[in-house]
Amino acid sequence: MKTAVQFGAGNIGRGFIGTLLHQAGYHVVFADVAAPIIDKINADKTYTVHVMDVECQDIPITNISGVNSTTPQCVDILADADLVTTAVGLVILPRIAPTIAAAIEKRAASGKKAYMNMIACENAIRASSQLKKAVYERLSDQGKAYADEYVGFPDCAVDRIVPPVKSENFIDVVVESYYEWDVEKSGFKGEIPQIPGMTLVDELMAYIERKLFTLNTGHAITAYT
Repeated sequence: MKTAVQFGAGNIGRGFIGTLLHQAGYHVVFADVAAPIIDKINADKTYTVHVMDVECQDIPITNISGVNSTTPQCVDILADADLVTTAVGLVILPRIAPTIAAAIEKRAASGKKAYMNMIACENAIRASSQLKKAVYERLSDQGKAYADEYVGFPDCAVDRIVPPVKSENFIDVVVESYYEWDVEKSGFKGEIPQIPGMTLVDELMAYIERKLFTLNTGHAITAYT
């Protein structure tokens, strides 16, 4: 079975990216430092995404596990993963870079000839490229050569509203039905994963500018008014 590691087990990680990965058939490993969330994920092996909109539905998320993102166990899991995504916030990306770099070094040392892509799903412009820079600063020459051939860092733009709603089960999540996940095709290495809900695009900046001038500008004007 395909394995995806989702850095960040917060509401966005669970309610957006983790949900799409689950629906695409991945075993999703949530990597985080929040012990209560990780412990709850490992104990229950499931949570529910409550879509609250004009039409409501409950989406059960299963086939999941959790790991502390600072541990050697996380490095081992990453070294065998097919896909890595993040939803941790831009300032946290350099903090997870050493773990990712250690996993790449382990893959290189073992001679693993399999592609792995890392998509930083952050509210930032070209976050995956920023993650790549932070990771490469921690790689040996051998690790860099391996990553150049086998590890992709496709940039993306993301959009989903996840309101701060408290549920009876604290790892359940409430979301709006609308979302968008646009990922730049040229950044992938190897076969591009087929994930329903992930839109592959040729020119990512066009989608980022559209979001800035429509969604974000609309929000800003309303706030200023």
